[in-house]
This record gives sequence, C-alpha cells and structure tokens, in this order.
Amino acid sequence: MTLSSLRLNKHADRRLKAGHLWLYSNEIDTGATPLKGLAPGQQVVVEAANGKALGVAYVNPNSLICARLVSRDPKQGLDRSLLVHRLNQALALRQRLFAAPYYRLVHGEGDLLPGLVIDRFADTLVVQLNTAGMQAVLPELLDALDKVLAPTTVVLRNDTSGRRQEGLELGVEVVKGEVGDPVLLEENGVRFAAPVLDGQKTGWFYDHRVNRAWLNQYVAGKRVLDLFSYVGGWGVQAAAHGAREVLCVDSSAAALERVAENAALNGLHERVAVGEGDAFEALAALKADGEEFDVVILDPPAFIKKRKDIPVGEHAYGKLNREAMRLLGRDGLLLSASCSMHLAPERLVDVVRGAVRHQDRHGQILFQGHQGPDHPVHPAIPETSYLKALGVRVFRD
Repeated sequence: MTLSSLRLNKHADRRLKAGHLWLYSNEIDTGATPLKGLAPGQQVVVEAANGKALGVAYVNPNSLICARLVSRDPKQGLDRSLLVHRLNQALALRQRLFAAPYYRLVHGEGDLLPGLVIDRFADTLVVQLNTAGMQAVLPELLDALDKVLAPTTVVLRNDTSGRRQEGLELGVEVVKGEVGDPVLLEENGVRFAAPVLDGQKTGWFYDHRVNRAWLNQYVAGKRVLDLFSYVGGWGVQAAAHGAREVLCVDSSAAALERVAENAALNGLHERVAVGEGDAFEALAALKADGEEFDVVILDPPAFIKKRKDIPVGEHAYGKLNREAMRLLGRDGLLLSASCSMHLAPERLVDVVRGAVRHQDRHGQILFQGHQGPDHPVHPAIPETSYLKALGVRVFRD
C-alpha cells in the first residue's frame, strides 16, 4: 500500500529527530500537503521540508496534535506485524518486572503505541483506543492480541474524554468472551475485584502500586483515613498490612460497595469502614467530630486538566492538604498524591510545604513517588510523566 505524504515546515523535524512522536498542526506545510485532505486515522509518510522521509504516522486533521509517529521506518506502517512486535516488547518488560499477570500492558507513547492503553487482569484485557489512528487498526490489534496473549476476554473501554476530542464515538463493549463477576487482580499481596465495565478508567489504577507498597510498610497498628478511596486500593491494602482501623471516603456509593467487597475478599471487613460524601465536606465533619488519624491518604482526581486550570487547581490541592493535616495526630504521616500532569513535582512539594506551615507544624518528606514501571515515561515526551506522590511526616514540637 502506498501512503500519502505529510510534509513538515522547515526545522519542524527537530523534535522528531530528538525522539518525540507528536506533530502539531502548525508544523505542517499545508501548501505542499493540505491536512484537510487527509482522513482521521489515515497513515502517512512524514517528510522533512527537504523531502527526506522520517517515518510513518497516523493523522487527525481535526486535532491540535495532528499526527503521531508509529514507526521510524518509512516502509513500516502500523499493521498487524508491527502491533505484534510492539506488544511482545511491552510484554517482555512486564514479565521482567512482575511475577503475576496483573499490570498495565501498554502505556501509549511510553510503549511506542500512541493512543493505546491496555490493562491486564490475567486472561482479561481492558483496552482503551484514544485516537482515530488506533481506532482504525482495531481489527489488526485484536488479531495481534490473540497472537501474543490469547486472552479469554477483551473489553473496549472507549468512554474516555480523549475520544471525544478525536471525534470518536463513546461506548463500552465486550468484543471477546464474557466478563466474569468479579474480575480479580492481586497487588502487593492483596486481592481485589476490579469493575472493568463501569468503574473509573479501566477499572483499576495500577500506577500507584509502588507508592502503595511504600506506605504499606508504615501502617501497622495505625488508624488510617483514605480519601477519594475509589474501590479501596490504598485503604484495603493498609488494613491487609496491619492497620488497626481504616476509613475509606468517596463520593460514589458504587465505589464504596466495592470497598466493602474487597475488604471482605481479604477477610478485613471488620477493620475497614466506609463513608460516602464530598471529600472536603467529610474532612470538615470529621474535624468537627474530634476525629484523629495516624495516617491520611490523599489521592484525588486531576484538579488540573488543562494549563489554564493551574491556579484554581493548585488552590484546591492546597486546601485539601491543609484540611487533611488538621486530622493528623501530633506525629502523623500524610500521603499526598496528584495525577495532574500539569502540576510539576516541585509544585506539589510547595503545596505540602505551604499546608504544613499553615498548620504551624513541621514537615519531613520521607518519600517521593512516581508512576510504576508498567507506566513507562517516554524520555522525549514530558506529558507521559504525570503521577506524583509524597510521603510526609507532619509533626509538632
């Protein structure tokens, strides 16, 4: 198959040569290769201004990121063969990292498969196709997954905001097998049921695995508050690692039902309680009731989704951390996390420092965490690094 060309403006090839995979619409020589003449998801050969071929990308002329490179070989497009190769590369890394088949198998650009996310729950795969280019090769992808892993069940969680931005339809579909009830996983020695059809994202957040493992070392005998608990990833693990009492708070009744189920799954139902409500309101109510905790976990959703949200988002993070610290005892431990890519790591440190001083306390950063190794960061694409976690001792003289 002969591919159309996508010609770049002069010097617009510098980022690609440095390792980046994205092209923006203002980098295209639209006189030589009009973007509007290309279909969303179409594959093209990317050319420098002098006509030299740089590789193959898929395009979406309706998106600011108008093209994403999938191969640096101009003769190799994104087909079943390349998908099998990339999946085998991704699988080899995870098998090196983990003893059990519970992990993020594909992390988009970090695994050289832009727009594709796959989480693995043993023989069940949950797939997110976030771009028109990935949507266009769905049949080839399903064939490649059968070749590499032969899963019994494949779920398409095509209900992400990224699809809306790409002009794609939203929906959830089981395209192979049947979803068992429950879909189980194991993390840090604790079992969980993941709501892969109707939970957040793919049903689970593997990215905090390493950060949870760090906290698990310091919760024995402690009273723990887990805010934005979702299905209990932090809180249930804390109980499993010896916390004497855990309170999980979330605004979703369905998520809290899962917390209870996951606690019971591990024989921990007597040590894990749940509370439904807004996190800020819950913090105020707990303080008014004179409650106190040894450990508080803050793992909120992204308060900053776009650059313009940074001032308001940083204010929200600051308020959240200040109010949480009011519930810590004289010598407590705060786990403060952010999944906002636009919040720089040093800014989260600033947020925590400001909150500590606002409470007239002292703080010591004991741990600085990141997304787990099954969420690899592409060294040329800062946007692939998004998760931050701080373990902070908060104490008084």
